[in-house]
Amino acid sequence: MVSSKKLTQLCVTFWVAVLFCQSVQSHLQVGFYRNSCGRAESIVRGAVRDALRLDRGVAAGLVRLHFHDCFVRGCEGSVLLDSTSSNKAEKHSTANYPSLRGFEVIDDAKARLEAECQGVVSCADILAFAARDSFDLTGGFDYDVQAGRRDGIVSLASETYSNLPPPTFNVDQLTQRFSDKGLTQEEMVTLSGAHTIGNSHCRSFTYRLYNFSGTNSQDPSLDSQYAASLRKSCPQDSTDPNLEVPMDTRTPTISDVNYYKDILANRGLFSSDQILLTNPATASEVKSNARSPSGWKKKFAAAMVKMGQIEVLTGNKGEIRANCRVINS
Repeated sequence: MVSSKKLTQLCVTFWVAVLFCQSVQSHLQVGFYRNSCGRAESIVRGAVRDALRLDRGVAAGLVRLHFHDCFVRGCEGSVLLDSTSSNKAEKHSTANYPSLRGFEVIDDAKARLEAECQGVVSCADILAFAARDSFDLTGGFDYDVQAGRRDGIVSLASETYSNLPPPTFNVDQLTQRFSDKGLTQEEMVTLSGAHTIGNSHCRSFTYRLYNFSGTNSQDPSLDSQYAASLRKSCPQDSTDPNLEVPMDTRTPTISDVNYYKDILANRGLFSSDQILLTNPATASEVKSNARSPSGWKKKFAAAMVKMGQIEVLTGNKGEIRANCRVINS
C-alpha cells in the first residue's frame, strides 16, 4: 500500500506536470485577437478566398507552408523570411524551392491586417489561419485555431534538411521525425492526407519511374498504368524544372480521402505515401481514413491544431513583423 506521504508526493508531481503543460500553451488561445483586432481571422479568410478564386491550387501551398514553418524552429513564421546577401533562408533550401508557394497570399493578408490594425497580428498566426481556411474552403473541415504566436527573427536553409521529412523516408523514419515534433504515428498518417490537394514537381518522384534503387526500372510498388501516365507527364530526358502533376489523381483540388484510396490502389505519388502500406499500424490507419471521410477531416483538424503548438514564441519572445518577408529593423 502507498503511504500517505508518498501519495502526496505523487499528487504534487502530477499537478506540477499538468501546470507546466498548461503554461506552455497558456499564451495561445482561441479568439486571441478578439479585442485587439476583432476582424483578424475574417480578413485572412478573405485573402485566402480571393486567392482561391484565381488559383485553387494555392490552398495546398498554404497548408504546406504552415507545416514547413512548424517543423523548422517551430510555428514562428521563419519560412516566410527572404534570403539576404549574407544568409540563405529556409524558403530557398532545395527542400522548399521552387515547390513551396502561397507567399503572396500571406503578403496580401498581412497588408490588409496592417491597414486595419497595425502591428498586431503576427505572420505566424496568419499562416495558421490561412492553412485552416485553405482546408475548409476546399471541402475540408472548419476548426478553431489558437493564436498568440509571435514571429521569429532567424531563418536558415541549412536547418530544413534535418527537420523536414523528405519524400524518400520509410515508415520508421517518418514516425521518428514526427515524434521529434511531439506528434504520434497516427497523426503522421492523418497529416499525410494533406497530399489530397495540390501538385508535385516531377523531380520529387521521378526516381520511382526510371531507375528505382538502381534497377533501371520503376518502383514495383507503383501501379503500372499510373506509372506509365506519370512517365508521359515527366519524361526522363526533360530539363524543364517546372513540370508537375497532381498529388491526388481523382480530386486534386478537394480535401477528401481519395489520397488514401489512391494509396490502397498503389497510386501513392511519393514513396513516403505508398510506404504507409508496409507497416501494419499505418496500413490500418490508411484503410480507416479511406472508409471515413468525416472521421479523417476531424482528425486532420485536431492534428493541425496540435502541430500549430510546436515550439511557439509567445509573450515577449520574438516580434510582430511589419512585413512577413523581413525582420523588423
